[in-house]
Amino acid sequence: MGIRSPVAKEGWPFIAGFAFVSVVADYLLPTWSCLLPFWLLTIWCVWFFRDPERIIPQESGVLVAPADGRVVAIEEVADGPFGMGRVRKFSIFMNVFSVHVNRVPLTGQVKELAYHPGRFFNAALDKASVENERMEILMEGEKGLRVAFVQVAGLVARRIVCRLQRGDRMERGGRFGLIRFGSRVDVYLPLEARIAPVLGAQTRAGETVIARLDP
Repeated sequence: MGIRSPVAKEGWPFIAGFAFVSVVADYLLPTWSCLLPFWLLTIWCVWFFRDPERIIPQESGVLVAPADGRVVAIEEVADGPFGMGRVRKFSIFMNVFSVHVNRVPLTGQVKELAYHPGRFFNAALDKASVENERMEILMEGEKGLRVAFVQVAGLVARRIVCRLQRGDRMERGGRFGLIRFGSRVDVYLPLEARIAPVLGAQTRAGETVIARLDP
């Protein structure tokens, strides 16, 4: 297996652009105090697109967080994506300092995908789930378990990256995309799922167990 880049591939054009501007600024600006903001933005861009390895839980019947961030909602909703009916929604908000590489919460097959253009409200708000630009993914796991998760664009985000296609087979914790820059991911779970974190808790994509399902 080859060496994996510590930075998501989608980030390299941005990093190169910031670095180029910083180098040009070296020749045009007179002092380090003038140059500092350019190089700080370059360093921040590298930090934003970082893609660290994670220890994926191997316990059966668990679902993992699809994103790094803060739990902003745990609630029952009348109808989930793809006509799932009454489900439990679990929402994670990513700020501009979070790791933004997203991971699938369960092992299974991608059954459906649906892209929805929309607004760019603050992703921490509840209305962002239904009014913002978003990509909905439905996966089916063992014994017909169906879980939907949704990449939601935020106030600053203007680009959702989803590498999944219908029919893809994915392992729990596998990378599938990211969102630029600041956003949220909603997960729609069966009502019998036992939610692990509490409101305000911090999650790590692919590593934090967000729900358990009885065998």
